[in-house]
Order: sequence, then C-alpha cells, then structure tokens
Amino acid sequence: MTFHPANNDRAFETTDSGFTVLPGFCDVHVHFREPGFSYKETIATGTAAAARGGYTAVCTMPNLDPVPDSVPHLLPQLDLIERDARIAVKPYGAITVGEKGEQLADLEGMAPFVCAFSDDGRGVQDPSMMKEAMTRAKDLHKLVVAHCEVNELLRGGYIHDGRYAKDHGHRGICSESEWRQVERDIDLAYQTGCGYHVCHISTKESAELVRQAKKDGIDVSCETAPHYLLMDDSMLEENGRFKMNPPVRDASDREALLEGACDGTIEIVATDHAPHSAEEKARGLENSAFGIVGIETAFPLLYTGLVKKGVLSLDQLVRLLSDNPRKRFAIETDPGSCVWDLEEEYPIDPADFLSKGKATPFEGWKVYGRCIKTLYNNNTVWKYE
Repeated sequence: MTFHPANNDRAFETTDSGFTVLPGFCDVHVHFREPGFSYKETIATGTAAAARGGYTAVCTMPNLDPVPDSVPHLLPQLDLIERDARIAVKPYGAITVGEKGEQLADLEGMAPFVCAFSDDGRGVQDPSMMKEAMTRAKDLHKLVVAHCEVNELLRGGYIHDGRYAKDHGHRGICSESEWRQVERDIDLAYQTGCGYHVCHISTKESAELVRQAKKDGIDVSCETAPHYLLMDDSMLEENGRFKMNPPVRDASDREALLEGACDGTIEIVATDHAPHSAEEKARGLENSAFGIVGIETAFPLLYTGLVKKGVLSLDQLVRLLSDNPRKRFAIETDPGSCVWDLEEEYPIDPADFLSKGKATPFEGWKVYGRCIKTLYNNNTVWKYE
C-alpha cells in the first residue's frame, strides 16, 4: 500500500542557523510514576525528558499510589506538579476507585482538576459501570479514555499471539482482547453521547472500528504510539525492552495503523512513556514489566521513519503530535515551541536519556532530528549543549 502526504501543508519557520521551529508537542499518555513509584520516574525527571523531546504539555496516567480517585488522593500529585514540573502537566482522574473496576471514583469532585478520566493499564470489565462512568463524564464535559482489554481473553499472554510467539514458545495476547472492548465501548459512547478516546490502539480491527464510528457520527477518537507505527512482531528480540502492553503486532496491523494515521482515523500519536527500573526490565520477555520509554525519541523516530520516507508530511506529523491532542483534550496552554536540527543523524542511546527509564526497543536505531531548544511559558526548558 502506498500512502501520500497531504498537499495543504503549513510552512514552518526556519532560523538563521537552518533549524526548524515547530509548536511544542503534547503527549496525552505518559506515566511519570509519582507519587508512589519515584524510583521509576518523577515529575522532575519526566518533564525534563519531555522537554528534551520537544514536548511542552503532557497528560499523566493514574496508576499511582495513591490512585487519584478522589480529590484528597489527587492533591499529592498536584503539589508535585506545582513544585517540580518544567512544562504543563495535566493529570488524569481514575474511572474507578483504586482502578479496581468495582466502584466509580469521585468523578464530580475531580473534574475541575483533571484532563479526563481513565483506568489506564486496566480495562473496565463491567459494561454497566463503564456506561455509568460515561453518563457522568458527559455531564461533566470530560472524556472517558480507555485502555481496552478483555481480561478473560488474555490467557497469560505477554507478546502478540503471532508467528514470533509460536516460533519461540511464548504465550501470546490475541488481537481480540483489544478490539472486542473497543467495540463494546463505542456502542456505549453511542448510547450515552460521551466523548470517548481509545488508548494506544495496536490492531487493524480497532482502527476499522474507530473509522466506522467516526463515519457514524459517534464522538470517538484514538491514539497509537510510535512503536506500533514503526515495528511489528517480526522485529522482537528476547529482551524485556521489547515488552509493552498492548504488544507490537503483525505487519498487517502496522500497515493498517499507518493508513489510519494518514486518513485521519488515528488523530493522535502518544508515546505511552512507561519507565521502569533496569532490574524490572532485565527479566526477559516473559517476566519483565510491561512498558517502554519513548518521550525523548518519538519525534526523531517518526520524522525519520515516516516523514523522510514520504509516508507522512511534516505538517501531518505535527498535527498528530501537537495540534490534535491539544484540541481533543482541551489543553489550552500556550504550546510554546521546539527547535530542531532536522539534518543531524545519530544513533539512539539510552545512556543519554534524562528519563530514569532506559528500556527502548529502538536502541541503536539511527535517526534524524536533534532537539536544540524547547521553550514553554517564555522560558527555555531544554537546550542542547
């Protein structure tokens, strides 16, 4: 399949040094791990890494301790953001108490302080609970943002249920475990009228469900991540840095996601930046923690793998990374800017990361695009020395 960049692209400012100035990016799916798991990441290290990657706004997921399921449980994170954040940080509130799926969280109390509601990391299994959450979120003018996963279909899997899993004796996660819940939630969004956003889609079926829902006029959006656009399961290695949830899938899924990013089905690329300690990622594919880092490498990878190869235009990529997430999530802060040397080539080296997490499947990949400076709120929050 051949993809064609859009013809109505913006021209971006170029500095006297030949660098390209872009609006600051916005990542609606990051895990900064604080409070509760600061050995993995903190607001300070996470926002430093984000600024290095050209990001000036992020939305932080709620799998924390305490889980932000009420205003008292949200306040510790808000205090840390106020103290340590270099850029705009918008927290999520949990959908259910403790993200356990048993009782709805205090959506009304948290609404003024959060960007949206999500139980990311866990799919809400009870459809009646998800419907009630959507009904209440609609009244609060907030999105429901879902990690879609049917628990009974997981069957102990930890990579895609494809050729690599079969050839190497691994337990696979079937695609249906994702798209079946996407299908359910789209129907609930239709019933309730709630704005609904699907996290990190990885399958061709999920992309087609969202495409059809948009055609039907349902208020649905979705994101995917750089690793789903640039990798498939034939690229896996026996190393924990290749383990994330959902897993990278078949080449046909990757192609469908690329098509979705080109035709507007997929409006947002988010990183699902999910740092862990070195020990937690050193246990191989089966036993390592799920999650990779990506906020420092997203733009160079996508620019190199998609823009330079003519799959997307630079303007399309900026819309996926900045314009669309800000619009969909009502992130009204000034985007600031990031300045890039698009001609510099270098290998990705986790030793250079500002994030505490170092696990990336892209280690050693050669990319173009060095972030020279990131500006937010009239301050330089990152500068390459």
